[in-house]
Amino acid sequence: MQIKVQTLDAAEAGEIELKDGIFGLEPRADILHRVVTWQLEKRRGTARGTRERADVARTGKKFGRQKGGGTARHGDRRAPVFIGGGKAHGARVRDFNPGLNKKVRALGLKMALSAHAKAGSLIVMDSLTVADAKTKALTGSLAKLGFGKTALVIDGEQVEQSFALAAGNLSAINVLPAAGANVYDILKHDTLVLTRAAVEKLEARFALPVGAN
Repeated sequence: MQIKVQTLDAAEAGEIELKDGIFGLEPRADILHRVVTWQLEKRRGTARGTRERADVARTGKKFGRQKGGGTARHGDRRAPVFIGGGKAHGARVRDFNPGLNKKVRALGLKMALSAHAKAGSLIVMDSLTVADAKTKALTGSLAKLGFGKTALVIDGEQVEQSFALAAGNLSAINVLPAAGANVYDILKHDTLVLTRAAVEKLEARFALPVGAN
């Protein structure tokens, strides 16, 4: 798949060949749904477990008479009504750490990239250098490039510092290094922007090891 490479000034900077095995797949809703669900479950935090009646170490000896004491007939200091007693219906530790096969995760990321390529919302940039790291300069460049309402910009090993600083004040622009590319963030943005370095990193990430089938 051939796609044009642009600069921040909306000028053409040649073309780049994208691998069909990564950017040319037919997206499947079931695979994307599984990966997004897995991501959202992984980020959930569980409540700290509280000690219930069976977890409190207090005496179980009956401490008062059955009748004539003027109080309720309690026989256990671990009851929730007492200070230091167990919590009634307390929070419990839950497991929000589901598993998902690595091959499915990799396939989901490829399909997310392919979804933007198929929809025409994938832009490849030559570089992300912004003069003086000014937000005003970046805003003018983005207007020329025709970004959607929201855009995810993925760079190579690290995000270009001047671009990251200039985009810091723009709520519609999010930036990530190539190592942080994930299905959820890619799908929830209208436009996906990759640099040449990001394309190289992503293609190397999915490259088969030597001798693999």
